[in-house]
Amino acid sequence: MVGVPLVRRTRKRSRPTRIGTVLDYAALGWPVVPGAYPLRHGARACSCDRVGCPDPGVHPLSPAWSIQATTDAAQLTRWWQADPEANVILPTGRVFDIFDVPLDAGLSALTRIDEAGADHGPVAAHGDRVLFWVATRGNPEDEDEWWSCHLDTGPATIDDNPGLRWHCRDSYVLAPPSALVGGQSVSWLRPPDGRPLPDPVRVLEWLAD
Repeated sequence: MVGVPLVRRTRKRSRPTRIGTVLDYAALGWPVVPGAYPLRHGARACSCDRVGCPDPGVHPLSPAWSIQATTDAAQLTRWWQADPEANVILPTGRVFDIFDVPLDAGLSALTRIDEAGADHGPVAAHGDRVLFWVATRGNPEDEDEWWSCHLDTGPATIDDNPGLRWHCRDSYVLAPPSALVGGQSVSWLRPPDGRPLPDPVRVLEWLAD
């Protein structure tokens, strides 16, 4: 009897779709809203309708992003079915805040946190920046309960803060797997694992060292 060669069939791993990642964020309780994305061809650099967009691919599609951001799976599915390439915008100051630091300082701090066995929370690489997810200071209805910080950064002031930035209420970040100009993308260095987010003051101590 002639043996029949064994043919191994390998299954291709399915790549996660952007909407799948968006729904994962929503399942964590993180509100999401669609963002513009960089265009690879043509005269325009950004998918938005603004001529000469100064921030191609790194801003929400709608000026009403703060109101529209949601965890509703049906709405999120409609948005990303209509525009599958839309970047992923996560508002801050609701479920989490973000420390946004230069790449070298962020990687150095992350190494030291790992070596100390401390809690760094989710961490993402965003071009020449590193983003640290931390527990939020919140967004109290009573303004007297809000404490401001000179590190606070929003969309209008981000260029004024090249060092350490604290994204809290009325701000947002571009989340993985959003595309960046130049072909890079935002990516996880330490993905969320469902654990509570770390105290921002504790993480700030590592970043400010």
